[in-house]
Amino acid sequence: MTRTELSQDLRVFLRAYAAEHPEDVLVVEEKLDGEDVAALALELAARGRDEMLVCRDVAGLGTPVVTNVFASRTRVARLLGTEPAGLHAAYQAASARRCAPRVVADGPVLEVVESGGDVDLAALPLIQHFASDRGPYITSGIIAAEAPADAPGRAGNLSYHRSMVHGRNELATSLHSRGHLWQLLRLAEERGERLPVALVLGGHPLFMLAASARLGADVDERDVAGGLFGAPLEVVRTPAYGIRVPASAEIVLEGFIDPARHAEEGPFGEFSGYSSDRSTNDVLTVETVLRRRDALLLDVVGGNTDEHLNLARIPRESEMAQKLKERFPEVTALYYPTSGTHFHAYVAIGASRPGQARQIMLGLLGWDPYLKTVVAVDADVDVTDDSQVLWAMAAHLQPHRDVFVVDGLPGSPLDPSSTANGTTSRMALDATRGADFHGVRIRVAPERAAAARELLDGR
Repeated sequence: MTRTELSQDLRVFLRAYAAEHPEDVLVVEEKLDGEDVAALALELAARGRDEMLVCRDVAGLGTPVVTNVFASRTRVARLLGTEPAGLHAAYQAASARRCAPRVVADGPVLEVVESGGDVDLAALPLIQHFASDRGPYITSGIIAAEAPADAPGRAGNLSYHRSMVHGRNELATSLHSRGHLWQLLRLAEERGERLPVALVLGGHPLFMLAASARLGADVDERDVAGGLFGAPLEVVRTPAYGIRVPASAEIVLEGFIDPARHAEEGPFGEFSGYSSDRSTNDVLTVETVLRRRDALLLDVVGGNTDEHLNLARIPRESEMAQKLKERFPEVTALYYPTSGTHFHAYVAIGASRPGQARQIMLGLLGWDPYLKTVVAVDADVDVTDDSQVLWAMAAHLQPHRDVFVVDGLPGSPLDPSSTANGTTSRMALDATRGADFHGVRIRVAPERAAAARELLDGR
């Protein structure tokens, strides 16, 4: 599957990827319960593995579950036609080629259309992920909304929001990120209106990656999806409100969010590694269900998993890496480690003048509101390896001189350590050697390392 042959259909992607990379797809034929799916992904990670999972027989669903798609940076890089080392640049270049969606008259998502009394969300293929979750959750749901005609500077929006079934035709959901969808809902509230929305469940991985992009209010993530595909996103309009959704999606739920309606949801296993009940407790009323006849469940493993974190941090890393390198050419690498969820970043810096590391870390802490801790290291330290960064901190850093803290800043509402109003402090640690550092790093001769590998190969 070359980039020029990219289909926007999830089914085509799954077939092509399994054919080209069978070693990277784990098909499970045994009967599983819902919580077994997340447990499998976690066990794979514990063993240093990250295959995409296809679970054929999950109790109560009657359809396959595909998950762990984003657990591998190599797999995401392949989607963009590159290797992991080129992931940031490839993502930024593709997303910059944004183009408006193309509306088509028909698509697989319109194979079955149910409305009114025929809507029953109990029929949705959903699973519970963790024993600590309140119940089964939609974890890969992308809510789409259009821009109000009378709101200049506003574009349509795609964004992720956890959702659980609240009734026959209602979902309880959270807009805790207080992002553009939240702002659109506030505009609707000011006008005394409800906000029409459509929740997309089961899109192509590149569409899902685009929905994670961090953009200005005047840019639509569907345009970014076109850039990632290299062709306009093909969309159909939903029957009631004309919201543009992928024509080849598995399931779409069309309806509205009423600013005056609320319902409890949570706890839910969030990226922090904790089950969170912090929520805006909004209600999405579903009026129409669009789906493929044999719709499968494309799931995202929640919690502090590589799957969950990569989906959000790859666009974020890519944006931050470009910003940093444009302003500070000394920056050689940027990485958000899984161990730090979304709250830590490691940045590698080449030769620089005194104070440059501090300035670079201040830039990161200022640009990314989720970050609490940034560690700067020298360019010969592998930022993708926690142990190397910790070694650099141990060998190069003097706390009284190389650490500074800023407090009282807005942070992530899902940070369990933040204050009740969501403020947090931020810390920068300069673990670079500095101009006055004296020491020669231990080195093993390349031929000795090669001989050692040869000796141990096969043993």
